[in-house]
Amino acid sequence: MPSDAARSIAAVVMGVAGAGKSTLAAALAERLGATLVEADDLHSPEAKAQMTAGVPLADDDRWPWLARVAERVRDEHRAGRDVVVSCSALRRSYREALARDSGVDLVFVHVHGSEDELAARIGQRTGHFMPATMLASQLATLEPLAADENGILIPLALPLEDAAATAAREVRRLFR
Repeated sequence: MPSDAARSIAAVVMGVAGAGKSTLAAALAERLGATLVEADDLHSPEAKAQMTAGVPLADDDRWPWLARVAERVRDEHRAGRDVVVSCSALRRSYREALARDSGVDLVFVHVHGSEDELAARIGQRTGHFMPATMLASQLATLEPLAADENGILIPLALPLEDAAATAAREVRRLFR
């Protein structure tokens, strides 16, 4: 739960490839009047090339990226701006690092769905560096939100407007 001193909203829309993180994060940021940060843009060129080649990132590849994401959240927060981040944040340790390194109370919005739903969505998108073959490794890495984590679940099957409205309502509630 955010402290009294933390007035800026900071939400991370998380999930595996194909969950629609970027789409929901953009809609949520718009509803909240928040800055949108696309964590994929903060990957190194080497990491993007590795994923494009179908090679999953190891933790050693992810930590510098997560540090860049946390730094961006911290910068937005210090400037007094609400921020919504689209970031896979697949493991609890990654979410803990984002919260610790940003120094900001974060709410995690986990977009989740079945493997079949996710595969179908990945097959429909174009221009993304993450190939559909990476879905299995993403699902194997995913550690869903635990009951003691500050977060909400959004079903992939919800229409975008409903998902954004639900996420905005719950994020605002958590930041009261």
